[in-house]
Amino acid sequence: MSTRLKQILIIVGAAIVALGMVFLGLWQMQVFVDKGNKTVQDRAAQAPVPLEDHLGSAGAVGDIYGKKVTFSGEYVPDQQVLIPAEGGYRVLAAFEVHDGRILPVVRGVAADEASITPPPSGQVTETGLFLPGEGDVKDERNILVDAPDGQLASVRMPSLAQLWPQQLVPGFVTLDAPDAAAQGLTQAPVSLPTGEGSAQNSGYALQWWVFAAFGMGMAIKIAHAMGVKERKAAEAALKETRKDHA
Repeated sequence: MSTRLKQILIIVGAAIVALGMVFLGLWQMQVFVDKGNKTVQDRAAQAPVPLEDHLGSAGAVGDIYGKKVTFSGEYVPDQQVLIPAEGGYRVLAAFEVHDGRILPVVRGVAADEASITPPPSGQVTETGLFLPGEGDVKDERNILVDAPDGQLASVRMPSLAQLWPQQLVPGFVTLDAPDAAAQGLTQAPVSLPTGEGSAQNSGYALQWWVFAAFGMGMAIKIAHAMGVKERKAAEAALKETRKDHA
């Protein structure tokens, strides 16, 4: 078997093995993502916890993003803003909690402005999913989307801070379906925070990809060494032939 053919077989064999390792790494990474998503969904399905138990005096909140919370207080009159959404508008209202801070609350979705009912008056207790503030909204061309005057494109905390003068809780709540229905609205859709799967699975994925790269590198090195060895042997044979003819 010629050296060239051996080199080709070595590299092709290594490429096949490396490709298998790449697919194994992708599989492990998908396991990592799936575990993270399941963790997020399980977290959102847990029993509600009292929000006030997780609000720090310095303005911080505990580890409750993505969890259901219960909270008590009053809706602030005339502090409500609409957010364009599929099927109508998300209705975002200011809710004053026990320490005087304002919790932005997505009461639900209304088909049009005329169907929006006022929030309940007086002390109420609500339940919903506590979420971090949303980012900017961009279209398919990655251009920022501006909402009409008097509306917001998303629940973006810096934008809310410019509209509402009170100190805000760093996050917002989307009401559960029963609480939204009690106000004549439908439950608003939510985007759960990104979850993290098992670090072990992500580590395995990285290992497979490192092994694939290392294997290909070694195969190329061995094939190159075989070529160098053959070339040196040919050069040595040529020198011997020249000596014999001298």
